[in-house]
Amino acid sequence: MKKLLPIILIIISIFTITSCTNKNAKAFKEDYERLNGTKNKIGKEHRTINISDNNPFIEVSADEIVEKIDKKETFFVYFGSTICPWCRSVIESAIKIAKEKNIKTIYYVDVWDDDGKEILRDKFEIKDNQLIKTKNGTDAYYKLLNNFNNLLRDYTIEDPVIDDKEYDTGEKRIYAPNFFYIKNGNAIKLTTGKSEKLTDPRGDLTDEIKKEQEDKFRDFFNN
Repeated sequence: MKKLLPIILIIISIFTITSCTNKNAKAFKEDYERLNGTKNKIGKEHRTINISDNNPFIEVSADEIVEKIDKKETFFVYFGSTICPWCRSVIESAIKIAKEKNIKTIYYVDVWDDDGKEILRDKFEIKDNQLIKTKNGTDAYYKLLNNFNNLLRDYTIEDPVIDDKEYDTGEKRIYAPNFFYIKNGNAIKLTTGKSEKLTDPRGDLTDEIKKEQEDKFRDFFNN
């Protein structure tokens, strides 16, 4: 019996991990597919997508990502949202290539709630020709900005009234979708997965566009 005990414990452990992974995959699938055929608050229809039952996504908090970075872990993380049209345009390609490359886990951090309100990042508005920060990001967000600094671009905001006028926020930005590869706690790679040929996130995903997206993810997951 003593010889069998370690084997039994290993079997139980494998079953527990598999069950947990399946639960996370199902939750991610249900979260994204529930918006199929529905419209956002300004009347634009969400893209209908089909998420694999055994997708690699596990939703976590930004604080958990910071903790993994502090522990010098190596992993993939995706920042996005169910309501983000660009996210919905690339997510199927991301899953297809992740499975092709045998990527078992991609952590997922949601940046907006269902109403489009920021739950992670800060928010800026232009009032009387001045740029004003109307909401601070979370502590975890600013830590992530610092860690991802080498990969992120400067965050500027276009004036909604004056053409060709931009305001520099003085910081960078984690956009949606953003996929990062973290190696030993350091941000090594970033991709959006977006095809330059797709100018409208709700536009048709032609074979050419899908191929370009898949090639971007194939390069990203090739580590």
